[in-house]
Amino acid sequence: MSKWSIDELQKIAKADDLHIAPFRDDGETYGTPTWIWSVAVGDALYVRAYNGTGSRWYQAALRQKAGRIIAAGMTREVAFEFVSGSTTTASMTPIARSMQ
Repeated sequence: MSKWSIDELQKIAKADDLHIAPFRDDGETYGTPTWIWSVAVGDALYVRAYNGTGSRWYQAALRQKAGRIIAAGMTREVAFEFVSGSTTTASMTPIARSMQ
């Protein structure tokens, strides 16, 4: 799994228009892209469930651990890692890692 390039993260942050689509339960079909909040920290991209952890996209990401994001004119296959621990990172889960 690769990391985001600094250029990609800067474009995503500047666009402030990220849509997330975790896989549906079949593990092959992408869910409906949902606009969400995101932030780039270092070489990582974090996303947050605006409507809470009960959101459909969040629950799908939790189960499937993969999907895609659409942002800044890019579409990327991603893996979701759920971060726990510090208050700062826990409030910004899950983390989306580029698979390309």
